[in-house]
Amino acid sequence: MNATSGPHPTGALLLCRADPTAVRPLARLLGEQLLLAPAGEEWSVLVPEGKPWLHGGEPVEQVVTGWATALAVPAAGRPVVAFWWDRDRAGFTLAAGFRRTVGYTWLAGGTPVGEDEAMRTFAARLALDPVLDVQALEPLTEPDPDADAPGRLLGVVAVLGRAGLALPAGLHPGESADRLRSVALAQGAEQLEGAGWRDAVRAELDVVEGGPLGPYLRGPRARVLGGAQLAAGVPLLLWGIGRRSGGWAAAGALLVAHGAFGLVYDRLREG
Repeated sequence: MNATSGPHPTGALLLCRADPTAVRPLARLLGEQLLLAPAGEEWSVLVPEGKPWLHGGEPVEQVVTGWATALAVPAAGRPVVAFWWDRDRAGFTLAAGFRRTVGYTWLAGGTPVGEDEAMRTFAARLALDPVLDVQALEPLTEPDPDADAPGRLLGVVAVLGRAGLALPAGLHPGESADRLRSVALAQGAEQLEGAGWRDAVRAELDVVEGGPLGPYLRGPRARVLGGAQLAAGVPLLLWGIGRRSGGWAAAGALLVAHGAFGLVYDRLREG
């Protein structure tokens, strides 16, 4: 089950349970250099081109958890799984709507240090099979002298494959950020460019309007949802700025933007 030998490099992947068309607008708002590619039926993968965890003083886990929250919160029901790894640990974080993130961590040698309940919550929120998929995930929470941390993540990838995930060839957790970038580009990944807030949020609303949140974009429901997003986004934005956490600040900024635009959605659509 070993995926690599020697010290593990630092890297990350973001797995979004949505097609690239739905992921693109929000991903562009993160203000990061990212590559976007389809990853199976109704899945997309985002590959960081840069290494912000090397410059901002934040661990890779915290950086990508903020990104996942930013991508998942505005459109509930669009979960994002952030895979991350460094020389000492590896793990994943699942963000889904307004719910608290859930994750699991392994030491570099594959020793589990997460809670079993977190793995079951992970399966439930992704609507995985409560019997077969949970049974496949359970061994990942048990000691295994032949496992290492990247191998554990590959085990999670294998289970998600039953839910339609199919990572592009050669794109595996545990590789260096530079190699992931090279592989993604070779597979034809799209390089995302930044976008203005108004244009990107308008595009996001276009996507969401036809989905389960469509009824909440106009009238009283829109005001309730917009108010809730502002109430959650402002403190999160301030907390992210105070902690100098770009990922969490982006999550708060996206919530504030969606809340504000949601409150004036009818006017925006007429503009």
